[in-house]
Amino acid sequence: MRTVRRSQLREMVPLSDTTIYEMERRGEFPRRFNLTPRCVVWDMGEVEAWIQERRNASSAGSIELAPGPNVRSRKTRPVKSDRG
Repeated sequence: MRTVRRSQLREMVPLSDTTIYEMERRGEFPRRFNLTPRCVVWDMGEVEAWIQERRNASSAGSIELAPGPNVRSRKTRPVKSDRG
């Protein structure tokens, strides 16, 4: 079994520490474990499998994207309609 430390994980998965922690808590990301009291790692195989699972879900269109902001309802610098 190969493991990755936090710095290596950040290179593999471009998510913030907080996002990863929250996803772990909800069971949506592989859980970290301690090698020593001060060394936290993730199983590389589990992380790679998670990435592949996300890639497959994205290709299948089963990942719901967050809606974009409604820029026309902004209080400052609202976007003007092209239709005058």
